Amino acid sequence: MKNLLETLDLVKQEFIIATSTIFNQTSLEAVRVAFLGRKGKIVDLMEQLKNLPVEDKKIVGPQLNQFKTHAQEQLDALAIRLQQEEAADKNNLEKNFDVSAYRYSELKGTSHIYTQIITDLENIFISMGYDIADGPEVDNEYYNFESLNIPADHPAREAEDSFYLYKKGILLRTQCSNVQVRSMHNSQPPIAIFSPGRTYRKEATDQTHDFQFTQYEVMLIDKNISVSNLLATARTFLQAILDNDKIEIRARPGFFPFVEPGIEIDASCPFCTAGCSVCKHTRWIELFGSGLIHPNVLRAGGIDPTIYSGFALGGGIERLAMIKYGINDIRLFHSSKIKFLDQFI
Repeated sequence: MKNLLETLDLVKQEFIIATSTIFNQTSLEAVRVAFLGRKGKIVDLMEQLKNLPVEDKKIVGPQLNQFKTHAQEQLDALAIRLQQEEAADKNNLEKNFDVSAYRYSELKGTSHIYTQIITDLENIFISMGYDIADGPEVDNEYYNFESLNIPADHPAREAEDSFYLYKKGILLRTQCSNVQVRSMHNSQPPIAIFSPGRTYRKEATDQTHDFQFTQYEVMLIDKNISVSNLLATARTFLQAILDNDKIEIRARPGFFPFVEPGIEIDASCPFCTAGCSVCKHTRWIELFGSGLIHPNVLRAGGIDPTIYSGFALGGGIERLAMIKYGINDIRLFHSSKIKFLDQFI
């Protein structure tokens, strides 16, 4: 009996120490299991009590039951107190929640630079009365070449320059101009469209060239459309997209099978007034090709060239972005370099 009473005193002291370490529901449950669980210290004392004589049981039994009841009540009281404290902490947190607090680990998403500049271009041309048009990236030779007055012996139609697929006459479009005749077939003049999209050519990849790039195509068809309409449109949209109303344009003769006359459009360098490395010290930057739509293209679209005329212009969206943002490598557009992409958040 004496040994059991000594053990009981030791268990009581252990219980006091254990309850002093309780600070949440998890530690409370650990103490409950250690003392009141099926394999706990109090249950173990109960098992030892069975081996004592009846007279000794009458002395030790009440003390053991009293301790068990005391332990249960104290743990229940601690459970209630912890619940109240947790509720108070939660309520206090909600009351004092700081909506302006900085979240250090927050990851921010943003539109890709392609999406941003295409959206800007679309908004500019919508404000000028143009519709947004789209065309397939996989197309046939008729819409990509023949309807655009590009003859069968033209170098652009060689397999060395274009990506042909296994089915005869099917290829990845080499320009966004494949929407021109489709738009003529689907509507009657006046027609004003702006069409951005991906194009593909067999180019050696370097800082200024890539086999996949994005283009924009602008087309306006109506009665009495002239070169002056083309030049005014070119200057207006360039000043808007480059956010510089001092930009001037220069027209040079050029040859493109789908326009006559063909015109190369240069813009005054937005970075200098006397020449720099960007404009190769000429003060002019070549931007896109354009011209009045060739009569054969109008006929392919079912439009009478003796009544209607129009202009088309198109160029690389990457080229505009590189000038607008000072980007020196076209390959960055298709890269996954977060440091580069983060500049356009």
